[in-house]
Amino acid sequence: MAAANQLSDTTVVDYLRRHEGATIGDLARHMGVTTTAVRQRLLRLMDQGLVLRELEETAEPAGRGRPTHCYRLSRAGARSGGDNYEELATVLWSEVRAVRDSEVRRGLLQRIVRRLAETYRERIEGNSLRERMTSLVELMGRRGVPFDIDERLPESSNLPGNQPGKQSGQLPVLTALACPYPDLAEQDQTVCAMEKMLFSELLGENLRLSACRLDGDTCCTFEANAADVPLAN
Repeated sequence: MAAANQLSDTTVVDYLRRHEGATIGDLARHMGVTTTAVRQRLLRLMDQGLVLRELEETAEPAGRGRPTHCYRLSRAGARSGGDNYEELATVLWSEVRAVRDSEVRRGLLQRIVRRLAETYRERIEGNSLRERMTSLVELMGRRGVPFDIDERLPESSNLPGNQPGKQSGQLPVLTALACPYPDLAEQDQTVCAMEKMLFSELLGENLRLSACRLDGDTCCTFEANAADVPLAN
């Protein structure tokens, strides 16, 4: 049996490589951890497209009439070799930054952002900005990166010339409690700009990076332009 509390994406994937399928109970017993910990890890792997959940037709219902599910590797999961790409990402980012032509470099970054947005877009739900931000927070949480949502008055609400009542409500603000790319960001703050572009694509609003850890702020925050957000949001 694996040592207690040694649960990671790799240990779960490796177990599923050696077995045709497994239930949450199977994994919990093998890893020596709680079923809650296993469930959270499986949600993360399913979100990444590495694990599939299927109803176990031959199994007896697991208490209170709840069906038992079996978890198997997807094709992408079977082809994966782990979840630590930090060194590769650093090298690839260095190559992107090495492109001397600024227009070519900017176009490359935009293509990267669009491809990332295509990967996550279907997982972002909601009609209002806050609903979409909430969906994004849940998505990032499954990736192990904590985000939060705050509410604040838009900075432009008190500027001269604004129409009274047009944007008097508070707007949701996306706060990154941890950086998804800490090592890369410390080397090159352009990563923060790319993250802002990605969130703008996913949320359908033009966000701005209003605070950044690398500038001495407590957290990184992303705000929408008050003039661009409908009052219903």
